[in-house]
Order: sequence, then C-alpha cells, then structure tokens
Amino acid sequence: MQTYTFHVHGMHCKSCVAITENVLEDLPAVSRVKASIRHLNVEVTGDFGDQKPEQVAQDLSAVLKPHGYTLSLEKETRSVQWSDFNLAIPIAAGFIAVFIILQKLGLVNLVTTSRPSYGAAFIIGLIASVSTCMAVVGGLVLSLAANYAKSGDKVRPQVLFHLSRLASFLILGGLIGALGAAFQLNQTVIFALSLAVAIVLLILGLNLLNIFPWAKKLQPTLPGSIGKRVTGLKNINHTLTPLVAGAATFFLPCGFTQSMQIYTLTTGSFLTGGLIMFTFALGTLPVLALLSFSSLGLHQSRHSGVFFKAAGLVVIFFGLFNLINALVAAAIIPPLFNF
Repeated sequence: MQTYTFHVHGMHCKSCVAITENVLEDLPAVSRVKASIRHLNVEVTGDFGDQKPEQVAQDLSAVLKPHGYTLSLEKETRSVQWSDFNLAIPIAAGFIAVFIILQKLGLVNLVTTSRPSYGAAFIIGLIASVSTCMAVVGGLVLSLAANYAKSGDKVRPQVLFHLSRLASFLILGGLIGALGAAFQLNQTVIFALSLAVAIVLLILGLNLLNIFPWAKKLQPTLPGSIGKRVTGLKNINHTLTPLVAGAATFFLPCGFTQSMQIYTLTTGSFLTGGLIMFTFALGTLPVLALLSFSSLGLHQSRHSGVFFKAAGLVVIFFGLFNLINALVAAAIIPPLFNF
C-alpha cells in the first residue's frame, strides 16, 4: 500500500471534496481517500504496484476529468484572468439592466421586500446549475447515466431522476415553509434569515468570480458525509435508485440550494415554500438534463471564465439586493430604490 498526496486542479468548494472522494473511492486499487478544500489536494492510499507517482496521478486524473478535476504533483499556479471581466462586466450589466427595466415596467416581480420571488428562484437555479457548487449533482447525474448505460437503459432512469428531483423539491420545500409557520417566526428571526440568505449569495458570488481564494473557506455546506452517502446511491443498480437519488439531491451540500431553503423557511406557507423550491429546481433542469443526455461540461469550455465571472456578478447583485431589502424591511435604512 502506498500513500500519495496530489494537488487537485478545478476544486472550488466542499461539494468538490465530496465528489472527488466518492469517485476515487470507487476504484479497485484505492482503499482510502481524503480531500481538502483548504489545501486543494487529495491524499490517496492504495495498491498501485510499481507505478511512479506521476503515472498514478495521470491514471486517477483520467477518472476525475469528466467531473472537471485533474491531479498533479505540482501545486497549481493560480493566476486571475482579469481579461475575462472585459466581457463579464458588460454581460452582467446587461442582465441587471433588463432586470431593472422589467421591474420598472411592472412586468415581472423578481425581488420584493414583501414576499419571496419565483423569478429570482428560477434565475438563481439556472446559475446554480452551471456553477461549481452543483458539481456534486452533475457528477451524480453523469455517474447514473454511465451506470445504467451499461445495461442499455439510458433514458428511463434519467427521466425518473429529474421527475423525482422536481417532486422532492416541491414537497420538501413545502414542509420547510410549513415549518416556518409552525414556529411563527417573528420579524427578528425573519430578518436574521433574510440576512443569512444575502450573505450566502454574496459568498457564492465571490466564489464564482474566482479571485478571492479565502472565499472558498466561507461557503456553508451540509456535512460532507451526507453528500458522500447520496452520491454513493449511483452504485446501487435498482429500479428505484433514480427516484431515491433524485429526491436525495435536496440534501446535497450545495450553497445555492441551502440559501433557497433558508429563504423558504421565511415564507411560513407550505404552498409558497414548495413552489419556491420547485421553481429553483426547475431553473436547474435544463443544464442538468443536458448533462444527463449529452455529458455537457461548461466548466471545460474556453469561455467558462467569462461565464462564471458574469454569473458571479449577477449573484452578488442578488445578494446585495436581498441585503438591502432585509435592512429596509427591518426599518434600519430607508428605501434606496423606488422599484
């Protein structure tokens, strides 16, 4: 048995830790895996015969590459691609301008101080589906697709997975909303939860910009053991596995999902809470469906840096908007905008 420590390229959040460990632990030669988001590395123990560390890193990278990660003996030389902002800023500004115009015209109601917004939930879901924080869900989708493709059943399991995911977000989101009503949340608690949503969105936005390494350590997630248990479902080749796996994604360590779950708690309504989480899941559906049937990998595109930075700026905008709305609702500051 040998133990090697490799640097992981492409790791962005704690979800990446879960999927890296899960994928490598499935290999016959590997007996133990421990990844670290703090050090951006992974410690692998196994029987690799007389292979040199470089060859081991290359073989393990081949397995991780479909999920967006590679391993090396050398630490990744990190450099910020500031030129990406030349396109990212105009794209984000254009999106925000459309948002403001639609708000001004009263055609949509994306963000309000009085009630949660389905439009905002859908847009955040759309961004989340291509962000690094959804890597663990994308990895689960890819693994399920590959696992069932071996038996020639490519479509049905994927359809069941996505239908189950939408249904679970609707039902479990409703339960969270009803839970908020059961506790009869006062204005102080609602303000604290709204503030938490704003802070989580700001952290997620900063992570998407990929210019502040320290922001990765701030991102809240559920315990990694939950993510590992859910992603482990892909190895159970059973008729009900896609249904169970789809429903279990509600509990995966994704900061975007958790921010919406906190948001849902403030609704105090089963129906509103369920629809908020359903709309969020609906926003993630297009990209996750493409992952299921075409192995889409936006993170591997040469334009990914521009997209993620533009998405990060938009998420930061939503975070600031939520923060301002929470402060206005608590009468801490006067309204800054008239829409």
